[in-house]
Amino acid sequence: MSHPQTLFSQTSFHGPSLLQSRRTTIARSTVKAQLKKLKDTGRYECFSLKHQPIYDDRSRWPCPAPTYWDSDVAKWIEGACYLLAEEYDAEVDAAVRELADMIKGAQQEDGYLNSWFTITGLERWSNIRDQHELYNAGHLIEAALAHSNYYKNNLLIETLEKYVKHISTVIGPGPDQKHAYPGHPETELALLRLYTATRNKDAYELAKFFVEERGNPTGQEGLPYYDWERRQRGDSPWKRSDSYQMHDSNWYNQAHAPILEQKSVEGHAVRAMYLLTGVADLLCLDELGVKSYKHKGEYFDALSRLWNNMVDKKMYLTGGIGSMWQWEGFGIDYFLPQGSDEGGCYNETCASIGVIMLAERLLHLDLNSKYADIMELCLYNAVMTGLSLDGTAFTYVNQLASSDADRNRREDWFDTSCCPPNVMRLFGCLGGYLWDYGGNGKDAYVNVHLYTTAKVTFPVEDQRITLEQKSNWPWEGNILFQLQASSSTNITIKLRIPSWARRKFTLTPSHKPAKIEKGYLVLPPAYTSANRAFSIQIDGFKPRFISPHPYTNQNTLTLARGPLIYCVEDVDNSWEQDHFRNVGIKSDSEVTEKDEEIDQMGERYIALRSVGWIRKIDDRAESEGESGVEPGSSLPQTVLLEQKDLTFIPYYLRANRGGKGHMRVGLLRL
Repeated sequence: MSHPQTLFSQTSFHGPSLLQSRRTTIARSTVKAQLKKLKDTGRYECFSLKHQPIYDDRSRWPCPAPTYWDSDVAKWIEGACYLLAEEYDAEVDAAVRELADMIKGAQQEDGYLNSWFTITGLERWSNIRDQHELYNAGHLIEAALAHSNYYKNNLLIETLEKYVKHISTVIGPGPDQKHAYPGHPETELALLRLYTATRNKDAYELAKFFVEERGNPTGQEGLPYYDWERRQRGDSPWKRSDSYQMHDSNWYNQAHAPILEQKSVEGHAVRAMYLLTGVADLLCLDELGVKSYKHKGEYFDALSRLWNNMVDKKMYLTGGIGSMWQWEGFGIDYFLPQGSDEGGCYNETCASIGVIMLAERLLHLDLNSKYADIMELCLYNAVMTGLSLDGTAFTYVNQLASSDADRNRREDWFDTSCCPPNVMRLFGCLGGYLWDYGGNGKDAYVNVHLYTTAKVTFPVEDQRITLEQKSNWPWEGNILFQLQASSSTNITIKLRIPSWARRKFTLTPSHKPAKIEKGYLVLPPAYTSANRAFSIQIDGFKPRFISPHPYTNQNTLTLARGPLIYCVEDVDNSWEQDHFRNVGIKSDSEVTEKDEEIDQMGERYIALRSVGWIRKIDDRAESEGESGVEPGSSLPQTVLLEQKDLTFIPYYLRANRGGKGHMRVGLLRL
C-alpha cells in the first residue's frame, strides 16, 4: 500500500528544477521561520500543559485560537521529519525531539491527549462538531507516523495508538457510545494511514465508522448527531458559529446527508477535501489488496460525482476552491467571483492541498489523467502561491483579484495558522506525488503523474528498478527518461499527457503502436526493454487564453502557459490605480514571451507581454450630475479610452516584489 508520505524517500530531486528550488527554500528557511513562530506565539509550549493567558480568552466562540494549536505543532513535526530525512539540521532535530517528549508527557492516564481541553478543564467530547478534538488527533497521528519513519522508534506511535484506543471507547456504534464523527474531517485519512502502517484494527474500524455514519439523519436517539449533541449542551438552537449561515446547516461539515447521497460538494472546502481523501483511502485499501470493503463501488461513484461537480462547477482557473469567505467554502454552482469586492473568492491554501491529496488517492482507484492534471494545476498555482520566494511569508486566502479592502499581500503568520505548516509538509513529501509504481514477480510498472527532474528507485522481488526524468518543467515540455532495470523484468511505463497539450506530443524513439489510455501514453515492456533511454516532447507551452465557464458570468480572459496560470501586478504595470478592474484584453491579441529574473532572489521565469485597453464607463446620469435616480442607466456606454502595454507573471510569483498590492488574473474580454 503506497502513501506519498511514506514513499517520498524513494524519490530524489537530483537536479535543478522549480520544485526542488521551493523544497530547498522550505528546508533551509521555512522550517526555522515557522519554528520561531511556534515559540513566539506559545504554541511550542502547549503540550507542556502550562497555563498561558490566552487560554482565558473565550471571545472566539466556540473555537478560541489555542483550540487548533495541537494540529499546528503536529503538522510542523510531520513536515520537519520529512525534511530531516533529506537534509539534517541540528536545531530542527532538537525541537522535534523535545516536542515529541512533551506530547508523550501530556497524555492522560486514560489515553486522552489534547492540550486545550486538558489545560482549561472543559468537558471533553461535548462539542465534537466545532472544537476540533478529533481533527487535532488526526494530525497528531500523521506526526507520529512521520516521526516513526524518521527516528525508527515507536515513541509517538505508541502514544497515539493509546489515544485511538481511548477514542474507540467513547465513539462508535454501541448503545452507550457517541455516534459521532469529526466536525473537521482529517481523522479518517490519518486513521487509515495508521492502519496501513501498523494494522491497528481500532484505527480501521473507527475510520470506517466515521465515513459510514456521517450524515445519518437518525444517528443518536433519532436525531442527527450534531443536533443531539447541541441539545445535550443545552445550546439555544439559534446559537451557532459565525460560519453557520442558517439553522441546522450541517452542510458546513458535510453532514447534511450520508456521503452516498450527497450530490454536490458543499460547506467548508478543507473539510470536504480531507473527508473525501479519507473515503478514497478506504477504497484504496481494497483496491490494493490490503483490506476488502464491500461498499467500494458505491463510494467510488459518490467520489466521482463530487469530484466532477467540484472541478466543473466550483473550481477556479488556478485550482483554488471555496468562493465563499463567510464559511471558507463552496458556494452555489458557477459562483466564482474573482475577489472579495465582487462577492467572494476565498481559495484557502489548505483546500487546494486537500485537492492534491484527494487526486493522488483517486489515481490509485482510476488511473485517469484528469486527476493528475488538477493535482498539477493546484500545485503550481493555488498552492505554490501560498509561499513567498524567501520561504518566510504566506497566504491563507488566494483571491484572483485584489481590492482596496483585500490587497495582494502576504503575512508571516496567522491567528489560525493551518496553511503555513501544511505547505511545508506537502513539499517535504512531494517526491511521493510524482509517480506511483510497483510490481510482482517479473512484471513492474511506473505511472508518471508529474514532470520535473527527479529519479525513483524501488524494489520488485529481488530486483531494483530506477527511473530518472530530467526536464525544465514547467517552462519547457521536453522530458528525458533513463531506465535502469534487469533485462528480465517486464516494465510498463505510463506518461501523463496533460489535457492542455491537446494530445500533441512527440515520443523519441517513436512507437507506432503506442496508445493513450485515459490520458496516459502507454509504453509497453517491448518498448522499454528496447529503449532504456527515451524522451517525450509535450506541446502546449505557447501562451494561450482561457476563460471561466459562461455560467459564471465572468466575461474574462486569462493567460496560461503550460501548467501555469498568469496574472498582472502593478509592479510591472505601474500605471494601474484600480486593481485592473477596468483593464481588458482581446483574445486575438499577440502575446510574446521574455525571460526574466527577480534580481534579489535569482528567481528566473518567463513573463508574457501583450496589449490591453482601459475602459471608461460613460454614464449619462453621472455626467449630468444626477445620482440616486435609477439603478443602472438606460444608455450606459463603455468606451475604450487608452491602449496599454501589459506584462504578465506566473500567479505563484505574485506578492513577492513589493508594489501597491494591485493584482488580477482574469481581465475583461473585449
